[in-house]
Amino acid sequence: MSTRRFPLIALLLALPALNGCGGGDVPPAPPPLSPAALAAVAAKPDVPREALARQIDALFTDAQAGETQALLVLHGGRIVAERYGAGYGRETRFAGWSMTKTITGVLIGLLVSDGRLRLDESAPVPAWQRPGDPRGEITLRQLLQMRSGLRHSKASGPAYEADEVRMLFLDGRDDMAAYAEAPPLEAEPGRKFEYSSATSVILADLAAHALTVSEDPAIRRQAVADYLRTRVLEPLGMRSAKPEFDAAGTFIGSSMLHATARDWGKFGEFLRNSGSVGGAQIVPRGWILFMTAPSPRNPGYGAQLWLNRPQGDGKEVLFPGRAPASLFACIGHLGQYVIVSPMQKLTIVRLGKTDDPTRAALRGHLAKIAGMFPRD
Repeated sequence: MSTRRFPLIALLLALPALNGCGGGDVPPAPPPLSPAALAAVAAKPDVPREALARQIDALFTDAQAGETQALLVLHGGRIVAERYGAGYGRETRFAGWSMTKTITGVLIGLLVSDGRLRLDESAPVPAWQRPGDPRGEITLRQLLQMRSGLRHSKASGPAYEADEVRMLFLDGRDDMAAYAEAPPLEAEPGRKFEYSSATSVILADLAAHALTVSEDPAIRRQAVADYLRTRVLEPLGMRSAKPEFDAAGTFIGSSMLHATARDWGKFGEFLRNSGSVGGAQIVPRGWILFMTAPSPRNPGYGAQLWLNRPQGDGKEVLFPGRAPASLFACIGHLGQYVIVSPMQKLTIVRLGKTDDPTRAALRGHLAKIAGMFPRD
């Protein structure tokens, strides 16, 4: 045998050893999932089960994404994943915070459908009806789309100076509607987008005025509670839902409705099905189309709903480009989400506590979970 062949033979014999020396050709196997992580996903979730379980596990274990207390994923109306953090479960009621605004938007839609309110007429706020008051030009449509023109400022200094905090917890808390309706205009009605919890409280006050002429707080509270229960919550099966009212009997329609994760999921499915439940049309289909249509002053906002499109101010609220443009969401303080993607037949509920600086990490996880599901 020629001695020139020895180097080649030696190289061939060494190949198995080289492959086992961490050359990087074969990635290491992922660590095994805990039984609880896998059990949180249905046996047939319509996507690879272990991959979905891993994405959900990453959401719960990533400290940068904050604390996830509940996650619910529905596909085609069926729960395909459900997981809770320690100390939370199916019976836990979670504060919706600003997700409540979308409940208020549906409430107003029913009153418009009933003929009790009119979308493009002056919003019937008694304090604005005096002759010469320019706030009398504000319409219900403009309030729903957060473009009233009212001076509802966010504090540039301490949080307690913000209108939202003062209205909910400080000097405005006993009569939130009066506080929300008092400011003057800072822009012509309809010309400026400004997201504002005070605006949604005004809408809730209009609902009370549409349902009763009484100013008695107990009567106002009962009128709205009964209407909300019989026309929205019971038809949707949201039996756990508890709305809160202020001392003046106004529904705190900006922030204060509590419900279980499954009931928030029912609300998302109701929106995904264009306002119907089990074939029964609860709110006109056209109203949901209005709520999910871009506002003239912010393409990333509809009417009491956020849209998966670039925001007018350039900030990212959802994940445009990483999910269908038709996706929309109810979004609340500290990272509460009901995400709805009609094109994917998908509803995702995430409840927990994530501060603003780490919200991008949370959105990233939610985008990955949504991205696992096909687009029809």
